Amino acid sequence: MAETVLVTGGGGYVGSHCVLELIEAGYQPVVVDNFSNAVRGEGDVPESIRRIEKLLDTSIEFHELDLLDKAGLEKLFKKHSFSAVMHFAGLKAVGESVEQPLRYYRVNLTASINLLEVMQAHRVHNLVFSSSATVYGDPQRLPIDEQHPVGGCTNPYGQTKYFIEEMVKDHCKAEKEWNAVLLRYFNPIGAHSCGQIGEDPQGIPNNLLPYVAQVAIGRRKFLNVFGNDYDTLDGTGVRDYIHVVDLAKGHIAALKKLKDNCGLLTVVMAAVHCRYSVLQMVKAMEKASGREIAYKIAPRRGGDIASCYADPCLAEKELGWKAQFDLERMCEDLWRWQSTNPTGFSSGTES
Repeated sequence: MAETVLVTGGGGYVGSHCVLELIEAGYQPVVVDNFSNAVRGEGDVPESIRRIEKLLDTSIEFHELDLLDKAGLEKLFKKHSFSAVMHFAGLKAVGESVEQPLRYYRVNLTASINLLEVMQAHRVHNLVFSSSATVYGDPQRLPIDEQHPVGGCTNPYGQTKYFIEEMVKDHCKAEKEWNAVLLRYFNPIGAHSCGQIGEDPQGIPNNLLPYVAQVAIGRRKFLNVFGNDYDTLDGTGVRDYIHVVDLAKGHIAALKKLKDNCGLLTVVMAAVHCRYSVLQMVKAMEKASGREIAYKIAPRRGGDIASCYADPCLAEKELGWKAQFDLERMCEDLWRWQSTNPTGFSSGTES
């Protein structure tokens, strides 16, 4: 019988791709989402989940649930015997977190505390937490690995990820039967090769590549490049990027690692040699789309840093996982999604 895995925030970008990979790996996902980063489709189900159901000819159990609703979470755990939880739910925009810090602390931390408490009460002791490499703050050395100091976060979003990691670590120390894998990564991009699920930000995109894709498709007039005076090759910020399908497969590898009673494991996930500046990413998307992408230089954003990229070697050693897709494939898949769905999920269902 297939193991049942709870996926919080499973209607969102990374979460939905993980739901698809879970099903293909033989698991039975139960998805909860509050639609803060997901588009409502037919039958009050996230459009991403509805499309996965059609793509894989299956049905996926979904519950509209905010993790701040602890009673609703309790009810769900009474209904199911979960073998593990994959935790994606949370607010995730760096710039917004600088402007609304208390909202980020209240939502992200309270939701995670509720989840951990309900898991403990129902003896569900296996967790994959989708963290972030923002926990490192301004890097002391590059590339970043698991031994790099954490906690010097430059924005409240990163702080919430760091605090959640610390809560999980402390809980694992206190409760020896727990197993948790903390996955840190920077910038997932791309989309599933089918072109039917991808990143569909609500409102103005907070991340680079969705914004670039919307400029290419004509939804935005130009891209604001926030700062061109950093100490980098062209003055714009340098980051590493990872294909969202590679990332989803990495989460599945982490889920399987829990079976080894791994205790607490922290792993950085990244694509090897995929470190690029903002302007390099613009050029890569111009090549993939065949369109010119207009941009303007704007002042730096609060909380941003010059360069940040990771060393993924431990992921291969501990999880047997290695990213497969290069930048060209990431941009091609992103453009396939954007050009097939020019207005995102609201473009309608596939024919």
